[in-house]
Amino acid sequence: MSESQQQNPDHDETHGIAIQSFYPDHNSQLNRLARIEGQIKGISRMIEERRYCIDIVSQIKAVQSALKQVQMGVLEKHIHHCVAASSSSGDPSQVNEKIEEIVQVVAKMD
Repeated sequence: MSESQQQNPDHDETHGIAIQSFYPDHNSQLNRLARIEGQIKGISRMIEERRYCIDIVSQIKAVQSALKQVQMGVLEKHIHHCVAASSSSGDPSQVNEKIEEIVQVVAKMD
């Protein structure tokens, strides 16, 4: 690893590129994640207070749904930014790599 890579916390070891200039930001997901964090704390309180089981399960399902929305938002951004960039590179192997990444991640989704 070069000295400049060690000094740059925004450097991606895997791809050898500067994250800030290449990867899209997911700031729009941060508000959702903050709300989810609040929901999880609420679920913890419900459990501590020995609230009705079905109410707890309902809140857990709501968190799962909210996380799914974050997941889909990140995936959509990946397709619009990362896959589109690889497509415009003109390198078919890059495009195939990005498609395979998507196929693998979608196969793991519920």
